[in-house]
Amino acid sequence: MLSLAVCCQDYQQLSTCDTISIIMQKLNEQGSLILPLVIVVVLLVGALGFGGWAYTSRQDYKDNVDEKIAEAVEASNEQLSIEKDAEFAEREKSPLRNYLGPSALGSVSVVYPKTWSAFIDEGAGGKAELNAYFHPDFVPPEESEVSFALRLEVVNQTYDQVIKSYDSKVKTAKITATAYRAPKVTSELGVQLRGEIDSKKQGVLVLLPARDKTIKIWTEGQNFVNDFNAVLDSLTYIP
Repeated sequence: MLSLAVCCQDYQQLSTCDTISIIMQKLNEQGSLILPLVIVVVLLVGALGFGGWAYTSRQDYKDNVDEKIAEAVEASNEQLSIEKDAEFAEREKSPLRNYLGPSALGSVSVVYPKTWSAFIDEGAGGKAELNAYFHPDFVPPEESEVSFALRLEVVNQTYDQVIKSYDSKVKTAKITATAYRAPKVTSELGVQLRGEIDSKKQGVLVLLPARDKTIKIWTEGQNFVNDFNAVLDSLTYIP
């Protein structure tokens, strides 16, 4: 305002309009610095924050690098040990053992891991004329409620009779039923049941017709499904 007054008194040097124009130009030049200054400050604060974070992270890594390396090595060794144990367990199952049942009961034959033990009653009374239990290491008593790796029965009932006994569980969706043929006995059509195959036991059960009898072969639980599938692939019998 002072410059404007001074300039306005000197009519010979500058006109009023020229003086005002010069002053406005100066103010605009000064105001145009504010936005870049704000941007610079924001960028500076961001850079300082990032630098602090990077320094803290680096310092933490530097202070704890040995511990972090030890933890990583331990986790890697544990995973490697688990994988080796699993590989060893699979190798130990070979060579497979073979079971061949009586010819009077269809000469049922299966192969199973050599690390499994078997208890087989070929003169079982009641409905099952053949009653076999297979399980890793040793066969526990049936009343122990253990989920057996493999069970095999030849039942003195027709296939239709046995199938009918599972109708209610299929209708209530406690088990699902799909058609099944043993890979080595494709002439006979049976059924595969999945779900609650027995009271309080989940598993996979295969039923196959064998003349006036029925072959029942199953696994209890999910831990032995892969082994069970391999047993099914080996299954043979005389229809």
